[in-house]
Amino acid sequence: MSKRLISQVFQQRVLSLIQASSRSRSAFAEEIGVDRSALSQLLAEDAVRLPRADTLVRIARRYNVSVDWLLGMTDSAGATGGRTTEVADNPDYYNIPLLTRWHAEAEGMKIRYVPYRLPDILRMSEIVAWELGPGHDDPEAIETIVSKLDYNRGPGTDMEICLPTQTVTSLIDGVFPWDGLPVSIRRAQIEHMVEQVEALYPSLRIFLFDGRRQHTVPYTIFGTQRAAIYAGSQYIVFNDQTTIQQMQRHFDSLIRQSGIQPHEVSRWLRQAALTIRNR
Repeated sequence: MSKRLISQVFQQRVLSLIQASSRSRSAFAEEIGVDRSALSQLLAEDAVRLPRADTLVRIARRYNVSVDWLLGMTDSAGATGGRTTEVADNPDYYNIPLLTRWHAEAEGMKIRYVPYRLPDILRMSEIVAWELGPGHDDPEAIETIVSKLDYNRGPGTDMEICLPTQTVTSLIDGVFPWDGLPVSIRRAQIEHMVEQVEALYPSLRIFLFDGRRQHTVPYTIFGTQRAAIYAGSQYIVFNDQTTIQQMQRHFDSLIRQSGIQPHEVSRWLRQAALTIRNR
């Protein structure tokens, strides 16, 4: 393979990492230890140059890819010697330490999230207690869980959530899994969601889609680091770039099919809260 072709492949793959991570080129350059002008020269359309070996290694380590993949020597992006798929045990309904670590490792990157039921970051303590079920009635323990459900979400975190409208309407109507949950709590939860959505937008963007038309499992994409499918007592975790990018495309398709865009969600939820109040 000629040096020009290797340079072109390198450029394409680095650009795909920058796009998937939702980082600016300046932030990416700082992260890998080069200045913005040097990165611009590497990514220039007519460039026939490659970074130093230590820069390649920093990119590979930070973005969980192999140097061979960056240089076009393989189509498998997974880091050499590492597993591309693994299973992480999830003995508790809320595996806060594990999720906090994954969020921390993707710091500065875009988090894309299809929740199981309501998004963690939007749950009230009463909802947490309801989902945990009988035997979990210690208020302090519940509040501890709720206080950590943002997984140390730092300033500037970029998060997108795709949510079926039926998830919200089932809460409004008090049907499974919310049958028996008092109207007052359901109303308060919707109003809490309105407050959080307005306070966190635009760094938190929610897309509502019709779950009858688009089917999906719950999963989270942690930048370019990993994608994890929620499977109840386990997470199925993918670390290779090929699978992560495929799941990015699936998330993109959910966004394209969303009938309610982020700037409309607050108003839509307010209307939903009214329907509860009028019952």
